Amino acid sequence: MNTFADYILEEKELDSKMEIAYYLSKKAKVFFDKSIVFKTELTRLFLNYSKIEVDKNFVLTACLLCNCKKVENVQDINQIHNYAKEGAKYLRGMGFGKRFCKICEEINRYSNSNPRERESDILELVDQFGGMLLDRPERIGFKPDEALVLLEHRNLKTEYNRYMNTFIEFINFLQKIQIKDLTQNRTALRKLVKIYNETEDITKFIQKVVYEFEPKIDKLIAEQNKEITAEMFSKVQSSNRPLFSEETTRKIMAHIHDDSKIGANNVE
Repeated sequence: MNTFADYILEEKELDSKMEIAYYLSKKAKVFFDKSIVFKTELTRLFLNYSKIEVDKNFVLTACLLCNCKKVENVQDINQIHNYAKEGAKYLRGMGFGKRFCKICEEINRYSNSNPRERESDILELVDQFGGMLLDRPERIGFKPDEALVLLEHRNLKTEYNRYMNTFIEFINFLQKIQIKDLTQNRTALRKLVKIYNETEDITKFIQKVVYEFEPKIDKLIAEQNKEITAEMFSKVQSSNRPLFSEETTRKIMAHIHDDSKIGANNVE
């Protein structure tokens, strides 16, 4: 008999996968809010950019469910330390395999699970960076460049994350992408944060992300990649051009030819 794990993993469309996770949260009272959708979209973009050899469907599903036992605005330090581990146990009971649950448990470092899975490093970066961009009761969201500095030099200062440099490159790349708004152009990240802040209903936020934001950002990224490729090709062509013009080359060769004759005549 198929389990919930089979059901959501077999669903390949991200909007449908989000909808499944949303209804699970309503039925089973597990944690699922707009921030999860926000971070999942950031994960999707990172996977598309980095081309890391992981199962994309597997990672996006983990991103949707790894915080299932998180408690919003909790003050109990034990709950903060244990929610990922408890979530992994819960997901195991839903039919997910040991490795999937281990990946979810390793979204943070509190369980001291080692060696860490590659997918866990992806979830960790997106969870921490994405969370810093969003407003909280005690603070407003950080700007992307500020969040990157905090991620690298505070949050993960003493930890090794194998994709840190790639993630920094990805965010810097994303910061170059401008999306037209009604009144001004915004960077892709600022646009996604704006949609998040202005859309209270989670189902409407999913629709705006999947059907409005994704087509725009994917098109703009494709155009940006074309420009980068064209620029690189232009540089290659430029580096392969002759150092001198054809006329200059002929004069140099003629001079060399004359000098060689003089040298030959002086040979004893």
